[in-house]
Amino acid sequence: MAALFCAVWLSACASHGESVGQYGGVGLPPSDPVAAAVGRPEYRIGPSDLLKVTIFRVEELDRQVRVNNDGRIILPLVGAIDVAGRTAAEVETDIAARYSAGYLQNPQVTVFVEEFASQRITVGGAVGKPGIYPISSRLTLLQALSLAEGPDDVANLRNVIVFRSVGGERQFARFDAKAIQEGEAADPELMGEDVVVVDTSTGKIVLQNLIKLAPFVAVWRAYR
Repeated sequence: MAALFCAVWLSACASHGESVGQYGGVGLPPSDPVAAAVGRPEYRIGPSDLLKVTIFRVEELDRQVRVNNDGRIILPLVGAIDVAGRTAAEVETDIAARYSAGYLQNPQVTVFVEEFASQRITVGGAVGKPGIYPISSRLTLLQALSLAEGPDDVANLRNVIVFRSVGGERQFARFDAKAIQEGEAADPELMGEDVVVVDTSTGKIVLQNLIKLAPFVAVWRAYR
């Protein structure tokens, strides 16, 4: 099912106009345009994510909490807080305001996402087990292939395509997973909702057109 979905998507992508966008190094582009300015993705918290909340020099209020299905967490003294759809920085500001309202003077709050349980990626093409996989922590391209039980007997690791939505624009890039395995290239970090497709040695995963359009590793192209 996942492989068929990816093949249909790829066919549609190849038929549209392309524009080139280059990102530094071999890393993937951030999924949020604001994050691009600071060089890191702007992650939005979701249900089932595990958060670590710390208040500087007030250890008794530190908590490790999981976001419930309603998108909330519960903290001592301040109760329930809506966190789903917000960034860690936004939640930090909210928590600090609640504690400073009647409990602490100028609290310094840090929110760290320890598990990204609300996020997932799709891995398809020539892999042992195509499917949709949850992201529970930082995940790289090679780790994603490992989740899918690695390449199968007909896989061509020189042609691996990653799809991502960046600021509302869909983009793709070609990566050489073989070079990454051999330490000749960096292993890029993936984000939630990325789609990874591994080509076959016979080019039957409908990647030929995209490969022609993206002949260089880490050159990103947009399609409409």
